[in-house]
Amino acid sequence: MNNVSRSNPPKKTILPVARPGYPFIAVAVFITAVFALLGLGTLTLLGLFVTLFIGYFFRDPERVIADLHQAVVSPADGKVISAGRWNDTEFFDGECNRISIFMSVFNVHVNRIPHEGKVNKICYVPGKFFSAYLDKASKKNEHNAIFLETTDGKKICVVQIAGLIARRIVCRIHENDHVVRGERFGMIRFGSRIDVYLPIETKLHVAVGDKVKAGASVLGYLR
Repeated sequence: MNNVSRSNPPKKTILPVARPGYPFIAVAVFITAVFALLGLGTLTLLGLFVTLFIGYFFRDPERVIADLHQAVVSPADGKVISAGRWNDTEFFDGECNRISIFMSVFNVHVNRIPHEGKVNKICYVPGKFFSAYLDKASKKNEHNAIFLETTDGKKICVVQIAGLIARRIVCRIHENDHVVRGERFGMIRFGSRIDVYLPIETKLHVAVGDKVKAGASVLGYLR
Protein backbone atom coordinates (compact mmCIF):
# COMPACT_ATOMS: atom_id res chain seq x y z
CA MET A 1 0.00 0.00 0.00
CA ASN A 2 1.26 3.47 -0.89
CA ASN A 3 0.99 5.67 2.21
CA VAL A 4 2.71 8.79 0.89
CA SER A 5 2.15 11.18 -2.01
CA ARG A 6 3.09 14.62 -3.33
CA SER A 7 0.30 17.21 -3.45
CA ASN A 8 2.29 19.66 -5.57
CA PRO A 9 4.98 19.06 -8.19
CA PRO A 10 8.50 19.90 -6.91
CA LYS A 11 9.40 23.57 -7.32
CA LYS A 12 11.85 24.26 -10.15
CA THR A 13 13.94 26.73 -8.17
CA ILE A 14 17.47 26.70 -6.83
CA LEU A 15 16.39 27.81 -3.36
CA PRO A 16 13.08 26.52 -1.91
CA VAL A 17 11.70 29.88 -0.74
CA ALA A 18 8.00 30.78 -0.45
CA ARG A 19 6.86 33.48 -2.85
CA PRO A 20 5.65 35.91 -0.12
CA GLY A 21 9.28 36.12 1.03
CA TYR A 22 10.66 37.45 -2.27
CA PRO A 23 10.05 41.18 -1.56
CA PHE A 24 11.56 40.93 1.94
CA ILE A 25 14.65 39.14 0.65
CA ALA A 26 15.05 41.60 -2.24
CA VAL A 27 14.93 44.61 0.09
CA ALA A 28 17.41 43.01 2.50
CA VAL A 29 19.81 42.19 -0.35
CA PHE A 30 19.58 45.74 -1.71
CA ILE A 31 20.26 47.36 1.66
CA THR A 32 23.17 44.99 2.33
CA ALA A 33 24.65 45.81 -1.10
CA VAL A 34 24.42 49.55 -0.36
CA PHE A 35 26.25 49.06 2.95
CA ALA A 36 28.93 47.05 1.15
CA LEU A 37 29.42 49.72 -1.55
CA LEU A 38 29.76 52.39 1.14
CA GLY A 39 32.42 50.31 2.88
CA LEU A 40 30.38 49.92 6.08
CA GLY A 41 31.74 46.57 7.22
CA THR A 42 29.76 46.11 10.42
CA LEU A 43 26.46 47.10 8.82
CA THR A 44 27.22 44.89 5.82
CA LEU A 45 27.70 41.88 8.08
CA LEU A 46 24.51 42.74 9.95
CA GLY A 47 22.64 43.09 6.66
CA LEU A 48 23.99 39.74 5.48
CA PHE A 49 22.82 38.09 8.71
CA VAL A 50 19.33 39.62 8.37
CA THR A 51 19.13 38.54 4.71
CA LEU A 52 20.08 34.95 5.57
CA PHE A 53 17.57 34.85 8.44
CA ILE A 54 14.74 36.13 6.21
CA GLY A 55 15.60 33.50 3.61
CA TYR A 56 15.62 30.87 6.35
CA PHE A 57 12.25 32.03 7.69
CA PHE A 58 10.58 31.87 4.26
CA ARG A 59 12.00 28.47 3.36
CA ASP A 60 9.56 26.13 1.67
CA PRO A 61 10.93 22.56 1.66
CA GLU A 62 9.25 19.80 -0.32
CA ARG A 63 7.19 17.41 1.77
CA VAL A 64 6.09 13.81 1.31
CA ILE A 65 2.40 13.90 2.23
CA ALA A 66 0.82 11.23 4.44
CA ASP A 67 -1.66 9.45 2.16
CA LEU A 68 -3.74 7.39 4.59
CA HIS A 69 -7.49 6.81 4.41
CA GLN A 70 -9.39 9.59 6.23
CA ALA A 71 -6.15 11.03 7.64
CA VAL A 72 -6.11 14.71 8.60
CA VAL A 73 -2.59 16.05 8.25
CA SER A 74 -1.09 19.01 10.04
CA PRO A 75 -1.53 22.33 8.22
CA ALA A 76 1.58 23.74 9.86
CA ASP A 77 4.97 23.02 11.39
CA GLY A 78 5.18 23.63 15.11
CA LYS A 79 4.23 22.47 18.58
CA VAL A 80 0.79 21.20 19.63
CA ILE A 81 -0.38 23.44 22.48
CA SER A 82 -3.98 22.21 22.67
CA ALA A 83 -5.73 19.00 21.61
CA GLY A 84 -9.14 17.78 22.69
CA ARG A 85 -12.86 18.45 22.93
CA TRP A 86 -14.07 22.00 22.39
CA ASN A 87 -17.38 23.83 22.71
CA ASP A 88 -18.78 27.29 22.06
CA THR A 89 -16.97 28.34 18.91
CA GLU A 90 -18.06 30.14 15.76
CA PHE A 91 -15.80 27.87 13.72
CA PHE A 92 -17.81 24.68 14.18
CA ASP A 93 -21.45 23.74 14.83
CA GLY A 94 -21.75 21.92 18.15
CA GLU A 95 -19.10 20.03 20.09
CA CYS A 96 -15.88 19.30 18.22
CA ASN A 97 -12.19 18.55 18.59
CA ARG A 98 -9.71 21.41 18.41
CA ILE A 99 -5.98 21.11 17.78
CA SER A 100 -3.86 24.24 18.17
CA ILE A 101 -0.37 24.44 16.67
CA PHE A 102 2.07 27.18 17.66
CA MET A 103 4.67 28.23 15.09
CA SER A 104 7.78 29.99 16.35
CA VAL A 105 9.95 32.13 14.09
CA PHE A 106 12.20 29.09 13.62
CA ASN A 107 9.49 26.87 12.11
CA VAL A 108 8.59 26.56 8.43
CA HIS A 109 5.59 28.86 8.01
CA VAL A 110 4.07 27.56 4.78
CA ASN A 111 0.55 26.26 5.49
CA ARG A 112 -0.94 23.16 3.86
CA ILE A 113 -4.46 21.75 3.41
CA PRO A 114 -5.27 19.09 6.07
CA HIS A 115 -7.73 17.03 4.00
CA GLU A 116 -9.06 16.99 0.44
CA GLY A 117 -12.42 18.61 -0.16
CA LYS A 118 -14.19 21.81 -1.15
CA VAL A 119 -13.68 25.27 0.32
CA ASN A 120 -17.18 26.30 1.40
CA LYS A 121 -16.27 29.64 2.96
CA ILE A 122 -13.31 31.83 3.89
CA CYS A 123 -13.77 34.43 6.60
CA TYR A 124 -11.07 37.01 7.39
CA VAL A 125 -11.46 38.97 10.65
CA PRO A 126 -9.11 41.84 11.66
CA GLY A 127 -8.22 41.97 15.33
CA LYS A 128 -5.57 42.24 18.03
CA PHE A 129 -2.03 40.84 18.14
CA PHE A 130 -1.78 39.01 21.45
CA SER A 131 0.81 36.28 21.82
CA ALA A 132 -0.37 33.30 19.73
CA TYR A 133 0.37 31.04 22.71
CA LEU A 134 -2.52 32.57 24.68
CA ASP A 135 -5.93 30.91 24.38
CA LYS A 136 -7.69 34.25 23.87
CA ALA A 137 -5.70 34.69 20.64
CA SER A 138 -8.05 32.27 18.84
CA LYS A 139 -10.93 34.75 19.14
CA LYS A 140 -9.39 38.19 19.61
CA ASN A 141 -6.40 38.13 17.25
CA GLU A 142 -6.53 38.85 13.55
CA HIS A 143 -7.46 35.56 11.91
CA ASN A 144 -8.56 33.88 8.70
CA ALA A 145 -10.95 30.91 8.90
CA ILE A 146 -11.18 28.38 6.06
CA PHE A 147 -14.25 26.12 6.15
CA LEU A 148 -13.74 22.82 4.30
CA GLU A 149 -16.15 20.01 3.47
CA THR A 150 -14.82 16.58 2.53
CA THR A 151 -16.28 14.48 -0.27
CA ASP A 152 -18.31 12.49 2.29
CA GLY A 153 -19.70 15.56 4.01
CA LYS A 154 -17.35 15.94 6.97
CA LYS A 155 -16.72 19.51 8.10
CA ILE A 156 -13.24 20.85 8.94
CA CYS A 157 -12.21 24.38 9.81
CA VAL A 158 -8.64 25.67 9.64
CA VAL A 159 -7.97 29.04 11.28
CA GLN A 160 -4.80 31.03 10.56
CA ILE A 161 -4.12 33.28 13.57
CA ALA A 162 -1.73 36.21 13.61
CA GLY A 163 0.54 36.43 16.66
CA LEU A 164 2.47 39.01 18.62
CA ILE A 165 5.05 39.45 15.83
CA ALA A 166 3.04 38.13 12.87
CA ARG A 167 1.24 40.95 11.07
CA ARG A 168 0.32 39.46 7.73
CA ILE A 169 -1.83 36.45 6.93
CA VAL A 170 -1.48 35.07 3.40
CA CYS A 171 -4.21 32.84 1.93
CA ARG A 172 -4.06 31.88 -1.76
CA ILE A 173 -7.17 29.72 -2.07
CA HIS A 174 -10.74 30.89 -2.70
CA GLU A 175 -14.28 29.88 -1.91
CA ASN A 176 -15.54 26.93 -4.03
CA ASP A 177 -11.99 25.76 -4.76
CA HIS A 178 -11.41 22.01 -4.66
CA VAL A 179 -8.25 21.29 -2.68
CA VAL A 180 -6.15 18.22 -1.94
CA ARG A 181 -4.45 16.99 1.20
CA GLY A 182 -1.04 18.61 1.68
CA GLU A 183 -1.56 21.35 -0.91
CA ARG A 184 0.10 24.66 -0.07
CA PHE A 185 -2.46 27.38 0.57
CA GLY A 186 -0.74 30.23 2.41
CA MET A 187 1.41 31.28 5.35
CA ILE A 188 1.61 33.68 8.28
CA ARG A 189 4.62 35.96 8.45
CA PHE A 190 6.90 35.95 11.48
CA GLY A 191 5.45 33.73 14.20
CA SER A 192 1.86 32.59 14.56
CA ARG A 193 -0.65 29.82 15.28
CA ILE A 194 -3.13 27.59 13.49
CA ASP A 195 -6.25 26.03 15.00
CA VAL A 196 -7.88 22.99 13.38
CA TYR A 197 -11.50 22.13 14.24
CA LEU A 198 -12.57 18.55 13.52
CA PRO A 199 -15.76 16.49 14.04
CA ILE A 200 -16.15 15.19 17.60
CA GLU A 201 -15.90 11.56 16.44
CA THR A 202 -12.43 12.14 14.95
CA LYS A 203 -9.77 9.86 16.43
CA LEU A 204 -6.95 12.19 17.46
CA HIS A 205 -3.39 11.07 16.82
CA VAL A 206 -1.50 13.88 18.63
CA ALA A 207 -1.23 15.25 22.15
CA VAL A 208 -0.09 18.48 23.77
CA GLY A 209 3.66 18.89 23.42
CA ASP A 210 4.00 16.93 20.17
CA LYS A 211 6.04 18.45 17.33
CA VAL A 212 4.33 18.26 13.93
CA LYS A 213 5.22 19.00 10.30
CA ALA A 214 2.84 20.37 7.69
CA GLY A 215 1.58 17.66 5.37
CA ALA A 216 3.72 14.91 6.87
CA SER A 217 2.29 14.56 10.40
CA VAL A 218 -1.16 13.03 10.96
CA LEU A 219 -3.35 14.91 13.45
CA GLY A 220 -6.17 12.37 13.46
CA TYR A 221 -8.51 10.16 11.45
CA LEU A 222 -12.07 11.03 10.42
CA ARG A 223 -14.75 8.44 11.18
